[in-house]
Amino acid sequence: MARAQPPLAWLAPGEPFPDVRTAWRTGSPAPGLLAAGGTLDTPTLLNAYAQGIFPWFSDDQPVLWWSPDPRMVLHTAEFRLHRSLRKTLARFRDTPGCEVRIDHDFATVIQACASMPREGQPGTWIVPAMVDAYTALHRAGHAHSVECWVNGALVGGLYCVNLGGALFGESMFSRASDASKIALAALVAVARAYGVVAIDCQQNTRHLASLGAREMARADFVQLVETALQRPAPQWQFEPIYWNQLLRDPA
Repeated sequence: MARAQPPLAWLAPGEPFPDVRTAWRTGSPAPGLLAAGGTLDTPTLLNAYAQGIFPWFSDDQPVLWWSPDPRMVLHTAEFRLHRSLRKTLARFRDTPGCEVRIDHDFATVIQACASMPREGQPGTWIVPAMVDAYTALHRAGHAHSVECWVNGALVGGLYCVNLGGALFGESMFSRASDASKIALAALVAVARAYGVVAIDCQQNTRHLASLGAREMARADFVQLVETALQRPAPQWQFEPIYWNQLLRDPA
């Protein structure tokens, strides 16, 4: 007989998260859903990410907290640099006026990401409360934007969360061909430069899988995060020399 699905935990502000192993299982109405309620203040978000938990909800819902099993993760050594993307990166690196900036315009990046739905999903999950929360997380030094600029115009980018050596990708946007892929490649290059071994991608999409991300068991992911938290955080700056190691990867 199948085990009964445990009732969803409802959190008061400041209340600890339940054990991630109690998240709703595959076959439930919402696999990976762990809890509802609580707040999106910076201490709560840091506590959540340190346990492999993230918020994701719509405007008409309470705050929902998730810890899916399996978890989609991009191991930085496994980033897949397809031939066409390799050429794009080399051209971007060598073209005057093309540059990667970090944390230059976080506000515009997160708003641009909010205007783009996730793959296969209508609307946006980056509701105003999320924008406010991650902007505060950015001011606290734990959320960062990686941006592609061409001739002074922002053409694509992403934002992520960083605790120690743990890195959590959140969302990307693109206003020009391959701009979000360039931003992700730049994030991988920074991660490699500082010994960050993995980037959390949360959920499986074809796009992420095509770039080398793969699923791993939640228990293994939580252990990965626990280990990474003991390492120092990267220096959040991009140096053009970082492209060289990435472009030397075998095809």
